[in-house]
Amino acid sequence: MKLTSLTLALMAATLAAPALAQSAGDMTLGFGLGLVAPKSDNGTVAGGATEIEDNVRPTLTFEYFIKDNIGLEVLAALPFKHDINVGGAKVGTTKHLPPTLSLNYHFPTGGAFKPFVGLGINYTTFFEDRSPLGDLKIKDSWGLAAHLGADYAISEKGALRMDIRYIDIDSDVYLNGAKVGKVEVDPLVVGVSYIMKF
Repeated sequence: MKLTSLTLALMAATLAAPALAQSAGDMTLGFGLGLVAPKSDNGTVAGGATEIEDNVRPTLTFEYFIKDNIGLEVLAALPFKHDINVGGAKVGTTKHLPPTLSLNYHFPTGGAFKPFVGLGINYTTFFEDRSPLGDLKIKDSWGLAAHLGADYAISEKGALRMDIRYIDIDSDVYLNGAKVGKVEVDPLVVGVSYIMKF
């Protein structure tokens, strides 16, 4: 009986919470943090197994709803910085910017909790590549991106968001002008943010 009462109370609280409507022409701006977590095996460079370390940076999203519940979203961030390890030893560092354009579908639940799914394209540019072994250069990358998350409305104009993206990032690596391998970053990008509708 107590469990049933608690369940009904939680359902009532969810239904009573404000719903963040998403109609054609609406726009949202999101401020948050994103963790870029490359997959565990990042390919082979100079004959050695390569691993790229995780990094967290502030993120910014802008979404324009082209139809009810369908939004076109741009993800931006401050530059991410990663250590590069080959064979267990640090051989360099790099910075990158991963702007991503996604088409998201937000499920019209009618309540405060609204999950969404999306698919898009990513462009990753690498810069400030550094290595004690010589002139390191990681080429830019284009790839697909998948998006999954949920918003929880805390007011008619604001929501908290948790989301996760998979981004396909594959880049050729050059040392002193010679190609020495390819890195397959393919990260999961985990984010938390505050979403503001205007």
